[in-house]
Amino acid sequence: MYFYKVWVRSKGYRSQEALTYSYDGKLVEGTIVVVPILQKQSVGVVISKSDQPAFQTKAIISTYDTTPLPKQLIDLATWIQQFYASTVGVVTQLILPNLAKLPEIDQDDDRKLVIKELPTLRTEQVNAIEMMKDPNTYLLHGRTGSGKTRVYIEMAKKSMVAGKSVLILCPEIGLTPQLVNNFQEVFGRKVLLLHSRLSNGKRLSTWRTILESKDPLIVIGPRSAIFSPLHDIGLIVLDESHEPAYKQEQAPYYHANRVASKLASLHGSSLIFGSATPSIVDYYLAIQKQKPIIKLEHVPGKMIKEARKFSVIDLKKPQEFSRGSYISDKLIQAIEMALKQKEQVLLYLNRRGTSRLVTCDNCDWQAFCPHCDLPMTYHGDRHQLLCHICGHTEATPTNCPVCSKATISFRIIGTKAVVDEVKRLFPGAKIQRFDTDNKTGERLESQLQNIRDGKVDILIGTQVIAKGLDLPGLTTLGVIAADSSMVLPDFTASERTYQLLNQVLGRIGRNNKASQAIIQTLNPDNQLIAAALNGDWDGFYQSEIEERRKYFFPPFCNILVLTFRRTSQKSAEGAALKFKSHLLDKIPALVIEGPAPSFHEKLDGQYQWQIVIKAKNRSDLLLALKNTPKGNFSYNIDPINLL
Repeated sequence: MYFYKVWVRSKGYRSQEALTYSYDGKLVEGTIVVVPILQKQSVGVVISKSDQPAFQTKAIISTYDTTPLPKQLIDLATWIQQFYASTVGVVTQLILPNLAKLPEIDQDDDRKLVIKELPTLRTEQVNAIEMMKDPNTYLLHGRTGSGKTRVYIEMAKKSMVAGKSVLILCPEIGLTPQLVNNFQEVFGRKVLLLHSRLSNGKRLSTWRTILESKDPLIVIGPRSAIFSPLHDIGLIVLDESHEPAYKQEQAPYYHANRVASKLASLHGSSLIFGSATPSIVDYYLAIQKQKPIIKLEHVPGKMIKEARKFSVIDLKKPQEFSRGSYISDKLIQAIEMALKQKEQVLLYLNRRGTSRLVTCDNCDWQAFCPHCDLPMTYHGDRHQLLCHICGHTEATPTNCPVCSKATISFRIIGTKAVVDEVKRLFPGAKIQRFDTDNKTGERLESQLQNIRDGKVDILIGTQVIAKGLDLPGLTTLGVIAADSSMVLPDFTASERTYQLLNQVLGRIGRNNKASQAIIQTLNPDNQLIAAALNGDWDGFYQSEIEERRKYFFPPFCNILVLTFRRTSQKSAEGAALKFKSHLLDKIPALVIEGPAPSFHEKLDGQYQWQIVIKAKNRSDLLLALKNTPKGNFSYNIDPINLL
């Protein structure tokens, strides 16, 4: 009789320790098994041998006839469980699908793939590839259209020739078809797509194909694809590495950037963070750790400034909006011209632009918290301004505190309102909206070919269509409200605004086509918007990093958010206050802000109050988590924002 430590794929198993089972044969680490747990059966994975315990054990019911999971994948899961203070059951779900029955190996489909010749590498790309010849972590800072994907492909070729697999991650499922097509044109059937929207059978079959393959493969997918059972990885790429979608917003709250760093270390592989607008944290850490920052600044064809023309429209000037409520006269004229020339139009509005903006139409004053220097939110039920980070409140002014005029405005719009206006203004146009409300058949990945074939005249959407797409027919861009993300009460608001503006501007001026962008904003003289339009990353980074340093936000601290839910506001606030006091007694090194109502104050009939815990040492946050109370609360460690 032999004994083994097994991780069980069950949310119901909330321990941080493996379970011990017996088996009458020898098993190796990574063997997939079926075990009894809580009067049920569950799939699990052997993580190690065990001595015979002092207690009676249950027996492993059966094993799967598959190649064992790679040791690096099990080591990665162990690290995640510790680094994110998660339970075994939750982490096992990341690395092991629900194998009700053993899936068949994925069979090649009947589609004919056209293998194409790659364009000649430019000198700048050759230099970048030469700099990445040794395994390391590289930040590839390439402006939109500079050929980052071409560099990824060349690096993938080197890895495949060396007999090592490649993992390519992108932030959205909607971006995967374009990447898959680019790589299949070079590597053919060696390219596999893995994501959650595949049919269950297709997803499991692809997963087993990856597990059983003796040859190097290229796996492409969103953040979950990082747990593909690849055996020998030579290259990992995170395209658009700055995107918030790389952070999982449920247990175990992992961030794919950090997980990729650990996975690359376990395999001894190269890791590339590719972005036109790197995250502030990643850029700072690359500098501090002396990791190579490689820049691609040349855009082939016309110079980007020659191909793109910008116009900035002041949203506060009613004379600019004689024909539409949300779309300026200049933008309407640009749309009319594009439609006449059979060209496409993109109207962009950030999906999170639904929070209220409190501003003065006369002098541009905005309501900011004096303690956090973040926008305050207007609460109509209390007629009060509130900071959702520290809890500071103010009476809502009826007159501007700077110019004294009665020109205080509260603004709110969304993509559906833009669609309604576009239909009224352009009744004959073919319009398609892309945001998180889209049904399956309406999603970007399903409609991408129709867009490229010119079957859509006007695209209206959120950040879903702002990044990574090459749309050859697109020449006209309208940014409906450039300030919509800037006014969010969060320390990442400026960073996200810069990134999103830069990304959406990158959709035009490609393929040597003359293009124009009309930017509508409440702050036409804002330096952040000017930096985004001019591509001034260095100036923006220096300003933003000093702001983070001053107010003690990442990368200068680690953050843990605890949210308490109760049936009344008083009870939720009381629970948060009590635990804040308890934590400060236990761990004096912590900086705790709040309690304050969460950005979404009420959810499913319960009030939510949060405390924001900051610490120089991440270990102090893990210690705080060990002291969390039982009851109705949740946590998020290393959050990408505080909303």
